[in-house]
Amino acid sequence: MLPIAVIGAGPMGLCTTRRLLEQGFDVVGFEIHDNVGGLWDISSATSTMYESAHLISSKRMTEFRDFPMDESVATYPRHDAMAQYFRDYAKHFDLTRHYRFSTRVEKIEKQQDHWRVDFSHGGQQDSIAVQAVMLANGTLHEPNRPTFAGQFDGERLHSADYKDAAIFAGKRVLIIGCGNSGCDIAVDAVHRAASVDMVVRRGYYFLPKFVMGKPTDTLGGKLRLPNRIKQWVDGTLVRLISGKPSDFGLPDPNYRMYESHPVVNSMFLHHIGHGDVTVRPGIQSLQPKGVNFEDGSTAEYDLILEATGYKLHYPFIDAKHLNWQGDAPALYLNTFTPAHDNLFVMGMVEASGLGWQGRDDQAQLVARFMQTRRDNPDKALAFMHKVRRNCTSRIDGGLQYLNVARMAYYVHKQDYLQQLKLDMAELAEG
Repeated sequence: MLPIAVIGAGPMGLCTTRRLLEQGFDVVGFEIHDNVGGLWDISSATSTMYESAHLISSKRMTEFRDFPMDESVATYPRHDAMAQYFRDYAKHFDLTRHYRFSTRVEKIEKQQDHWRVDFSHGGQQDSIAVQAVMLANGTLHEPNRPTFAGQFDGERLHSADYKDAAIFAGKRVLIIGCGNSGCDIAVDAVHRAASVDMVVRRGYYFLPKFVMGKPTDTLGGKLRLPNRIKQWVDGTLVRLISGKPSDFGLPDPNYRMYESHPVVNSMFLHHIGHGDVTVRPGIQSLQPKGVNFEDGSTAEYDLILEATGYKLHYPFIDAKHLNWQGDAPALYLNTFTPAHDNLFVMGMVEASGLGWQGRDDQAQLVARFMQTRRDNPDKALAFMHKVRRNCTSRIDGGLQYLNVARMAYYVHKQDYLQQLKLDMAELAEG
């Protein structure tokens, strides 16, 4: 029987490989870097990590349930601790021997009932036939670079290019974007730059990393509230803890809590409140030495850094195979493709508090489906009918997510995990 290809040796690729092996499949993994860890290995040419990057969720809410992080690891681990964690995970479950490292996947093409993977290694081209493909190459690699009228002659970078705060030394800096990376980088910049401005076009909910000495994401009762009530309760608590963004000169969000990804940062509002970061409106146009803003003001800069997020990117496979609609593929549970029962997008899912365990649950379901496809084709066919009926249905818990690319593959955590559990039980029956 042909092997199954797993593209990527980041955390999603690793747990996918593990779960397929448990079901008795032969797996061949492809990783462009020379080690596991994906973007968490800052030494990888494709990593978008920066030296000060830490998890924005706490370790206990992020780790794999059956592979907890060591007690010595910080509550919010830095990127190097995470990279070591994934190396330890791969070693513990004996996963690295199933990977071809320093190997670039060039193209994936359908071949009747299987796929052909074309790849390059050491300057040599090769290909392999596989029975199924798991796309686990990550969602945070392809920068979303905005376009503006005019031309800026100074330095212009994306956060994907940012590694160390030394680049800010003595410079007048403009950061575009107020997401988690943008706020992290602004906090880095205030200690080195001559000045730091930030373009903030919409409101955000700002959460500190600790409340009463506990990680913020571990707080809350065990009783599950209705989604709308939880939005109101948590939104009210955030305002009590952090204040309204407008108290700091930032726009207030015009949407409910959890309808966009919150910013988790204990220092950003501190620096805003101390005047270390100046809030700017949207950009009207660039000029050789600076920027014209939408409110009619202008300012000169030495460096513009775009913290404007990333686009989903699967360059080695034709988009028609992925049922691409708008900013993201329309897939059942964000992973099952309606046109193919042997092509899966792994890890294209975001939710507040989902962690790696939620993604591992996804991997377990896909591995169970592949086992069902092998051992009980009729049941797998019936499941695919459900995939096709529901591939455009979003598991949003009734929340009205913002219509932005970042939220195109966002789901409601509890509802998503519940559906994974129901589908796992369905495939396990009989």
